[in-house]
Amino acid sequence: MSLAFTEWAQSKGIAMRYIQPGKPNQNAFIERFNRTYRNEVLDAHVFVNLQQVQTITDQWLVDYNDYRPHESLGDVPPTQYMRRITPASNVYRPLST
Repeated sequence: MSLAFTEWAQSKGIAMRYIQPGKPNQNAFIERFNRTYRNEVLDAHVFVNLQQVQTITDQWLVDYNDYRPHESLGDVPPTQYMRRITPASNVYRPLST
């Protein structure tokens, strides 16, 4: 699977950047997300089938991205934070209040 992913990434012009073994702090954002997902979804439910995992995950992601404030983003949800960045210039701009 990893070889197929690597080949797919290369075909799309995506460069793979690996972290050093034993250094999860080099990828702290995904490590934080993985811990939160594991605690709040995978460890919090007993699943009957894969479809149930997907349904609960989809609901959780909406809450996580659209409603839950993230301290690292100034206590706003990610979708609200992303509106502060203009796609064309990729420049930070504050939300109008």
